[in-house]
Amino acid sequence: MQGVAPGFQEGVLSLTAAGPVVDERSKANPEEVYRTRREARASVLQGLKQREERVANARMGLFAGAAVLGWLTVSGHLGFGWMGLPFVGFIALVTWHSRLQRAIRKAERAVAFYDRGLARLDDRWVGLGENGARFADETHPFASDLDLFGPASLFERMNTARTVSGETTLASWLKKPIRTAAGIERCQVAVAELALKLDLREELDLLGDDVRMGLDPQKLIEWGSSPAFLPGRIFDVIAHLLAIAGATTLIGWFFLDWGIVPLIVVALVEVAFWAIIRKRTSLVTEPVEARAGELQLLSSLLLRIETEEFDSPALREVKEVLVAVGEPPSRQIARIARLVRRLESTKNQLVAPFAALLMSGTRLAYRIEAWRLRSGPEIARWIAGVGSIEAFSSIGAYAFELPDDPFPTLIDSPAIYDAKGLGHPLIAQGKNVRNDITLGETLRLLVVSGSNMSGKSTMLRSVGINGVLAMIGAPVRAESMRLAPFLIGATLRVQDSLQTGTSRFYAELKRLRQVVDLAGGTPPLLFLIDEIFSGTNSDDRRVGAEGVVKGLVERGAIGLVTTHDLALARIADSLGSAAMNVHFSDRFEEGSLQFDYVMKPGIVQHSNALALMRAVGLDV
Repeated sequence: MQGVAPGFQEGVLSLTAAGPVVDERSKANPEEVYRTRREARASVLQGLKQREERVANARMGLFAGAAVLGWLTVSGHLGFGWMGLPFVGFIALVTWHSRLQRAIRKAERAVAFYDRGLARLDDRWVGLGENGARFADETHPFASDLDLFGPASLFERMNTARTVSGETTLASWLKKPIRTAAGIERCQVAVAELALKLDLREELDLLGDDVRMGLDPQKLIEWGSSPAFLPGRIFDVIAHLLAIAGATTLIGWFFLDWGIVPLIVVALVEVAFWAIIRKRTSLVTEPVEARAGELQLLSSLLLRIETEEFDSPALREVKEVLVAVGEPPSRQIARIARLVRRLESTKNQLVAPFAALLMSGTRLAYRIEAWRLRSGPEIARWIAGVGSIEAFSSIGAYAFELPDDPFPTLIDSPAIYDAKGLGHPLIAQGKNVRNDITLGETLRLLVVSGSNMSGKSTMLRSVGINGVLAMIGAPVRAESMRLAPFLIGATLRVQDSLQTGTSRFYAELKRLRQVVDLAGGTPPLLFLIDEIFSGTNSDDRRVGAEGVVKGLVERGAIGLVTTHDLALARIADSLGSAAMNVHFSDRFEEGSLQFDYVMKPGIVQHSNALALMRAVGLDV
């Protein structure tokens, strides 16, 4: 993407080291902070509403006073000039009321900001935010398997962006995390800084009233970087001359008794001129038409970023790129927002006939074009900067709200994943069962057996999603974690497809081919394979599974494989010390199955399939 801020290409952050992260989140209690701030904002909101009520009462009183003055004026007791007093008072009250309404909307957004934060802390966040379903990609090697996008996803839990650019940037980081220890540490420093910048995160959310910037970043970038759409300045001069002629003939018709014929002649010439140029003017105006509010929001976001002081190298880099040369981008965007707002005003039914006669649309198109040719090539840089800050802010909010989740330690080694007390970050804290897992130079494979619903797939997802969190600079759901960056390949949610005529087994084969292709390079691969080859017979399953898994391990990959087939658990025997069997178990008590979700060494010794069949009423 041309013009993207340095170090932010294809969603991959700059890889320059930033030193160790200083984690001061433990100094704040997020729930206490959020509740205290919410109460303060709610108090402000209540005061504003009381003032609004007083203004409404004053307007009623003013109306009554105007009626009395009107009666006194008509009856001859007062001069007509006295009627100016209620008129001036009415204008003042309307202006005051408009300001109060803006302040109330802002206060309501502030209360809602902390309500959403408290909902996240109470694990009530599902369904309250943008879930990023549009970023889902069934061909991605792990996004759908690890619940990165969609309802109840990591994206929904984490995202706080106000712009499409911010959401797109966060999604790209989740899909393609950083692949070096230095790059991850650099992001950790930025996230740790933004975690404590609650004022900044609140203000970014409150900007622009209720506007959410829906401008398509790529289309806006293409619009800004395209060559000139409009013909030479001579057409602009003609438009101005026609506007003067239109105004003159209109005045002549109204006040100078010229008749309507000159006005009609000028109008017909203007229509012919408009027909010649309208396709080109639409190329200039359509991408930004009716977007003044969103452009103003972008300007406000840029201004807030420009005025903030950052300590971490990654955040300083973003700011330095934004304000590198010339007029601040916030002012430049504010200028185009004003032009677009003026263009929008020409569509008003009362204004439109006069705007057409004065060629306002064409003349504004030339002014917008002049802005675009001067500032348009910088749009990509500005949008990338805002997107990066919003993505960092989202991760920072996530980090602030989870002070007990540590930042992992990054190391440079071929392959290692060492986590103590690992849990799933999307499962409520009170329901989270923790397990230890260590994979690395010696032990490279865990073969996970167990009964249905015992926790095998959740374990794989916990390993994978915490790996994604670690590599975007976020804290992880663990007591501690050490890891070296890796690629991820997973087969937890492979589905058949009626549209493409693909069976579940064939879809699994294609995904496994994708996973195998990721192995053997740098960084190494972490593979998470659920119920390998469950769609074929036991002999083929055993031979195929052993070949695939041994091949992955021999190519330097580490990972986990789950299975119901106890024969497949023997794969670990063929790999010696490089592999280990572990299992999840259950017990049948008082007519129901009980699970502890604790991973134990060895192969599971029984199955619960028949018990589950009988539990749902099947006669087996």
